[in-house]
Amino acid sequence: MDFVGKKRWFFLFSALLIGASIVSLLVPPSLVIGIDFKGGTSLSGAFPANVTQEELREVLSEFGHGDASIQAAGEGRFFIRTRTLAAAVSDEPSEREVLQRGLEEKLGGLEALEFSEVSSVFAQDTVRNAIIAVLAAAVGILLYITWAFRRVSNPFRYGLSAIIALAHDVFIVVGSFSILGKVIGAEVNTMFLTALLAVIGYSVNDTIVVFDRIRENVLRGVARDMDTVINLSLSETLGRSLNTSITLALTLLAILFMGGTTLRDFILVFLVGVVAGTYSSIGVASQILGAWEKGDLGRGLRWLRNPLKMSSK
Repeated sequence: MDFVGKKRWFFLFSALLIGASIVSLLVPPSLVIGIDFKGGTSLSGAFPANVTQEELREVLSEFGHGDASIQAAGEGRFFIRTRTLAAAVSDEPSEREVLQRGLEEKLGGLEALEFSEVSSVFAQDTVRNAIIAVLAAAVGILLYITWAFRRVSNPFRYGLSAIIALAHDVFIVVGSFSILGKVIGAEVNTMFLTALLAVIGYSVNDTIVVFDRIRENVLRGVARDMDTVINLSLSETLGRSLNTSITLALTLLAILFMGGTTLRDFILVFLVGVVAGTYSSIGVASQILGAWEKGDLGRGLRWLRNPLKMSSK
């Protein structure tokens, strides 16, 4: 298949996806921020052993806490995070008291319930650490690929092409979640960050598989033309990439429909990332590498700087 011959269509499609992401991020709210990042109240409670997570969520929804985050912590024990609960006003009981009383009545008993406040400062530290981790991972990936591909000419181009594809995938995932937040209320929380880091690992892995085959074919001298080498390499790895991605996507879909609401956001991020990562290894990373090797990338950048002058030549 002539993948390289369709690189303009690949680039156009990516531009449309990125453009849609930018538009969604510019329309408020750009992202629906979850309780993990806004701060709130944490509850740790021991309930009767037969209480399920769905029953607990239904009760919380009755008291206006349908957006609460719930995590199982053992048999009958749950960790709950809600928005900040209001204190008592004059003769009115506090939201803590109302919620505790409601949980006891609706769920048939409550052994213990501990409350604690969660500051948004902690969430900000989590976001900052995640950004630092992503940047450190990107630098590490760039250095490793440059070293691992040192036997071919211009190994730095392989590393930078992989980083560009990685940035492409991350931006599409964030943009997709911006759209999903407006449509179905998908929230950005700590599970989102965890899934985003997993997407980075998957995306780079898929790209390296393709690049490794390109390197082998270049060293074997299967063709002088880089376009032919890339087309051959993509054809040889396409089956492996699609089989892996489809199998993983089917597993994620099964968890999405059967795993409950707690894992929903994590699975959605990972599912979008799998699709984006598979596409970018074929339509972004490899095409950027090929365009760079042939000098098309430099001509394109010069045209963007001075389109009228280049068009007149």
